[in-house]
Amino acid sequence: MSQQKIYLVGAGITGWEGLGSRALEVIGQAEVLIGHQRHLDNFPDFTGKKQLLEDLSLMLEFLRTTEKRVVVLGSGDPNFFGIGRLLLRNFPKDRIEIFPNVTSVQYAFARIKEPWDDAVFVSVHGRGLGRAIDRIIAAEKIAVLTDKVNSPAAIAHELIERGADGYDAWLCEDMGLPQEKFTKTDLRGLLTIAASELNILILIKAWEPNLVHYPLIGIEDDEFATVKKLITKQEVRAVTLAKLQLQDDFTIWDIGAGSGSISIEASNLVPNGKLYAIEHNPQCIAFIRDNLKKFVARNVKLIEGDAPEALEDLPDPDRVFIGGSGGMLEEVIETVDRRLKAEGLIVLNAVTLNTLTKSVEFLEDHGYTVEVTCVNISKTRALSDYKLFEAQNPVYIISAVKGR
Repeated sequence: MSQQKIYLVGAGITGWEGLGSRALEVIGQAEVLIGHQRHLDNFPDFTGKKQLLEDLSLMLEFLRTTEKRVVVLGSGDPNFFGIGRLLLRNFPKDRIEIFPNVTSVQYAFARIKEPWDDAVFVSVHGRGLGRAIDRIIAAEKIAVLTDKVNSPAAIAHELIERGADGYDAWLCEDMGLPQEKFTKTDLRGLLTIAASELNILILIKAWEPNLVHYPLIGIEDDEFATVKKLITKQEVRAVTLAKLQLQDDFTIWDIGAGSGSISIEASNLVPNGKLYAIEHNPQCIAFIRDNLKKFVARNVKLIEGDAPEALEDLPDPDRVFIGGSGGMLEEVIETVDRRLKAEGLIVLNAVTLNTLTKSVEFLEDHGYTVEVTCVNISKTRALSDYKLFEAQNPVYIISAVKGR
């Protein structure tokens, strides 16, 4: 005998308003209603069995064995961070029929009068914050479903720690209830608010106008605040980034970051990645801070200290760029070699033959496949009525692949 269908019906914001006739019909014909207490309370006249949704494994076992007509009650659209995903993973799709309603996110965007078709959606309800923070940092507009632990204040704290504090924040609390509240603030304002447990956090990037002046790659050298000559020049920077062979979710170390120019342009190319700019020079550190703020490099974290000691607490990298080593090149490469992920890649820029020779020998001794690209850049400069090419010092870009 084929089993009965499982009907999944979503509530609206204030209750069961807006249900279609077919949804009302299946509820009326159901023998069992399953849901949280607040959902079951909406049907005081239901004559069948009401079953509280507490243990998901028990509910799944019941649905696998029962031959009764069952309706599972959810909130909004049950396919939107709801119980729909669980049921679709565990039962044939032709056994499930879904009746969606207005989601809390739709309602929230409507109340704050903001389009939501370009938004990203993340749930931290019962989840860790790590991956969610990465997605938030990469987004222009995002709605976050929170919980008691991963509260709006906790999310704001993590974003501020990552240097990504340029968002307008809408805290949408107790939607559909008499005490519903919509508060516009910023991330630092969220730190001072004890939010209701029933909330959605909407973050909208507030610094967009500042970004239109700068390209994703190929920023002019003069745009960076820097100690004189301590910057990877624009053309060399482009080749270096190509040699790093970046992917969107990589973890990247920029050792001896100088002005932070490599980290900043890499952050534009890997919005879901994690970048760590490691620098010990106090003057460079001040310039990196200025540049990270100017170019809104939200997923770059400045690490102040000397390599290799400053690398100890960082997550293992997929890619490493070594722009400077403070005279500790061998020690830095030793540390990177221990931590670099399988088939990871090191790129190192050298301007002297001594550094080139030492780097190649040391990397090859550690089993890396090494390729060196010599970049010779000449740029025009005016001389009275004529233009001449003026050569820059050659730069040796060393690419070393681990494990091949």
